[in-house]
Amino acid sequence: MRVLFLSPRQSLPARSGAKLREYHFLRALGRSAKVSYIYFQDAGSAPLTVSDLPFCAEVVGIPKPRAYTLPKIAMGILGHWPLPILNYTSAEMNDAVCRSMDSHDFDLIHLDSIHMIRYALAAVERKPSLRAIYNWHNVESEAMTRYSATGPSPLKRLYAGYTASRMARLESEILHSAFGHIVCSERERGQLLEIAPKARVSVVENGVDTGYFAGAGGEMGRAHQIIFVGAMDYYPNSDGAIHFANEVWPRIRSKLAGVELVIVGANPGPAVLALGNLPGVKVTGMVPDVRPYYGNALAAVVPLRTGGGTRLKILEAMAAGVPVVSTPLGAEGLEVNDGENIVLVAADDADGWADRLSKLAESSEKRSQLSAAGLALVRDKYDWEILGAKLRGIYQDWALPGTSSRV
Repeated sequence: MRVLFLSPRQSLPARSGAKLREYHFLRALGRSAKVSYIYFQDAGSAPLTVSDLPFCAEVVGIPKPRAYTLPKIAMGILGHWPLPILNYTSAEMNDAVCRSMDSHDFDLIHLDSIHMIRYALAAVERKPSLRAIYNWHNVESEAMTRYSATGPSPLKRLYAGYTASRMARLESEILHSAFGHIVCSERERGQLLEIAPKARVSVVENGVDTGYFAGAGGEMGRAHQIIFVGAMDYYPNSDGAIHFANEVWPRIRSKLAGVELVIVGANPGPAVLALGNLPGVKVTGMVPDVRPYYGNALAAVVPLRTGGGTRLKILEAMAAGVPVVSTPLGAEGLEVNDGENIVLVAADDADGWADRLSKLAESSEKRSQLSAAGLALVRDKYDWEILGAKLRGIYQDWALPGTSSRV
């Protein structure tokens, strides 16, 4: 089996949920297929090579085009393609895809988000038997709709609402035309099947390297930090951190003297950096290894108010043996149970956050029970080795000539 894998991002260094999912998909597919990986490079980064990704047969980096230029904004309002698609439109990427297709006979083309649709359409036009498969990190229209309710300015909220409706129409087109789709959860699978009941949609959950995080959590006696881990240039994370630190943290601190809130994540903007001036709050920026922070953690919090998909930060904390307290939206799509392997609290319920975290601090037994249940969950269901085997099985089935065709 030969797979053309196209991505709007660079999988390494894997410091975000999307990059981690992409990296582990590449590694899983590379075990049974010849994978050509063509991606948009991070600004200032050297191109990746087969030495960086030895499970790939071919690795090609393309400079990422400038986003949100005035011509693209105008075309996004007036033209056929929404702005999120135009932001990833590149003649160099198109040329690289054509060269790779001229050199190899691909069975499947994997699009690591719907942002790469224009290259899929061009590739299938060149080879009609090529089967296009989309990896949905989230449902883009849903995420944009949520952003339209919480965005930082009226203009951005207006843009998000308009773009959400355009992305919803595009998603419907893709669902009715592409060969197959991979989503992160059964919830999202149900959403897509409501739009296109005959679509071929399979679930491959987000995962975690349980061996890598094993034992990272510390002993109850030295746990004195509440940590929030996530890339801070991702709006749902920065929004969650800012709201939590300003609106919820003071109530928690009044009940838990001496406990520190530590915000761990790359690329914090000025508003997130300013949180470090609040009493009991520390902002680390990018760290080389997040595991030591789990060693001092009383709990990991996921106070998200917007966004989509499923959160790898929850799975990583569970794999480290640290209790997780999250908003229901933050835990969306994961097979978790409140009070059994996670604690769920509404984003604006400051008293609820303080109460739940205080109870964890007071009861080492409760903390141990929650940690053990979370660890068992990720080992049984969300380990990347298990999910990689699941992905390979799906793709091998879909690559078989006898599978009913849909381009």
